[in-house]
Amino acid sequence: MRGSLQSYRKVSLDSSIAVASPHKVIQMMFAGALERLAQGRYAIEQNNLELKGVSLGKAVSIVAGLNSSLNMEADGDVASNLSSLYDFMLQRISDANVNNDVQAIDDATGVLRTIKEAWDAIPTELHELSSES
Repeated sequence: MRGSLQSYRKVSLDSSIAVASPHKVIQMMFAGALERLAQGRYAIEQNNLELKGVSLGKAVSIVAGLNSSLNMEADGDVASNLSSLYDFMLQRISDANVNNDVQAIDDATGVLRTIKEAWDAIPTELHELSSES
């Protein structure tokens, strides 16, 4: 049953990504990273090392993906500043994983939540614009 549910979730997520705008995909990545950080925090509190490793590993992958999606040539200072923030988050997630440090997760979560809130505030009519337009 659990395997079937996970398969359904994966197909549902894959379908959502396939029809989502680039803006929506980034929103989904932010939400996924925040969810994985919360799971990692819970796992540390419960001393569940397996869940901690899996959750924080997924959070690292998502944040690294966000970082690698930046267009450093076109986006200038904004991209550079975001990259520095993503690097900070990656370091804090790593610290959390190595030291079982929930404060490090809270630090990364706070920064990520702030970026997500700014991204969510972008008006709909600007979602499809790119620096090439």
